[in-house]
Amino acid sequence: MIVCEQVEKRYGRKTILTQLSFEITEPKIIGLIGRNGVGKSTLLKILAGHVKTSAGKTEVIGKRPFQNLTVAANTIFIEDGMTFPSVMNLEEILKSGEKFYKNFATDLAFELLKFSRISDKNHHQHLSKGQKAVFNLIYGIASRCAITLLDEPMNGMDETIRDDMYRIILKDFLAYPRIMIISSHYLNEMEHLIEEILLLHEGKVELFAPVEEVQSLAIKLVGQKENVEPALKAYEVLATYENGPIFEAIVKNSELPLPEGVRMQNLSASDVCKVLTTSKGGSVDDIYRNSKSNV
Repeated sequence: MIVCEQVEKRYGRKTILTQLSFEITEPKIIGLIGRNGVGKSTLLKILAGHVKTSAGKTEVIGKRPFQNLTVAANTIFIEDGMTFPSVMNLEEILKSGEKFYKNFATDLAFELLKFSRISDKNHHQHLSKGQKAVFNLIYGIASRCAITLLDEPMNGMDETIRDDMYRIILKDFLAYPRIMIISSHYLNEMEHLIEEILLLHEGKVELFAPVEEVQSLAIKLVGQKENVEPALKAYEVLATYENGPIFEAIVKNSELPLPEGVRMQNLSASDVCKVLTTSKGGSVDDIYRNSKSNV
């Protein structure tokens, strides 16, 4: 239902996406992960038909998405800066949803709004940042579009309401399966929710894999430096850290036996993604270790 082949997006001389390829063929919840400025929002806008690619092939439900009415009718893109007509209150906005989206769950939207303690007599532009985020997400979930694109939907929400919103996303997906792509900096909060991770790095797909596979890509070796460091010759090292007397190394997973005096810790998918997208300049530890100011 979504195909990207060698997609590129440039703004002037600045390249945002390059040689980006992936395919999604069935309903699932996917976490779109990457550091700031890597092109997550740009990719979602391309899939929603709001932005045209500079090169490559993009198809959404078999159509080129840019300004395509079929794609627009079956896709919703929820972002932080979205707006609604200022003359309409939230009640009127929700009641108009079914005019644009054939599967719009109006009753569900009102129940979720009531659950979130937001009056439907409010106007969208008068809501707080957190309330806007909640309403936007409710609107996106209630649309029940075949392609649901959520760009940083939890921004501005407190932790309690974020937990509720994650549960709502999962319950509605189970009731009405569709492709849901969620861009977020809260991967550690979403690992129980998403099935696969689409990780962007330097404008390309660094990996696209199930959460469990990502979690198993690397491990952490922990112990005294004199025990850990000599053992690293046998591993592919991704990162090292020194915390006082404790030395830690994140390495590619392998079947090698643990060296004496070294213990292993499993990593979350969030931890693995952080390491895979660490700049070539190294970690904070490397900066302080090599800084002339510390000489």
